[in-house]
Amino acid sequence: MGRGKIEIKRIENKTNRQVTFCKRRNGLMKKAYELSVLCDVEVGLIVFSARGRLYEYSNGSIRSTIERYKKACSSNSTLTPSTEPTVQFYQQESEKLRNMIQHVQLQNKLSIHGLNIMGEALGSLSLKELRLLEARLEKGIHRVRGKKMELLLQEIDMMQHQERILQIQNNYLKNKITECEGMQQEGIAAMGTEFNGLPTFDSPNYFQMNMLEQTLPLHYTHQDQTALHLGCDIKYPLHELHKQ
Repeated sequence: MGRGKIEIKRIENKTNRQVTFCKRRNGLMKKAYELSVLCDVEVGLIVFSARGRLYEYSNGSIRSTIERYKKACSSNSTLTPSTEPTVQFYQQESEKLRNMIQHVQLQNKLSIHGLNIMGEALGSLSLKELRLLEARLEKGIHRVRGKKMELLLQEIDMMQHQERILQIQNNYLKNKITECEGMQQEGIAAMGTEFNGLPTFDSPNYFQMNMLEQTLPLHYTHQDQTALHLGCDIKYPLHELHKQ
């Protein structure tokens, strides 16, 4: 039975995609090597992985192969005034593409780095890379915990400050209440003193003396009236006073 036809499309599973990349990359480099040996040709192969890692192969020097390619391109092109704008245009487009490639590589690196931090896409990492990643994570956790502790201490200080302010306000209100109660007690005591200072009299004696003063003749002198007042105190009868 023949091999089934494989549909050429992007592999969604990250692990399978990485495994396929490794296999086909090795196969491609093997084919380049075989081509250079069997056909005695100069071969240069450059591959960038999704993580931005460079893989290259050359039966000589990859730099010399690239320089030879540049010279071949420049010698084949006729730089006439009519074609200079076209060459300049392609140079600009090439620069744009180069910048785009660098940007995409950086984005891929950041994306993969973020996945690595989340504990994902670790299949392609070596033991050394895993150790470095672990060290970075530990440092990051230490910084996060330090910042968390700093914020907690700031919050505790703020709450203690608010507690001191509330305590001061509470003491102030207590002093005011005590002061008001003292003023009320002093006012009540002062009112009691005023009532105690008023003159007192015996109601029956008061009305009895008034009746005597109204019934006595007008020829009684002041001394007689005084004697009458004193006589009321010793309970003299009214008819004894008239005999005098």
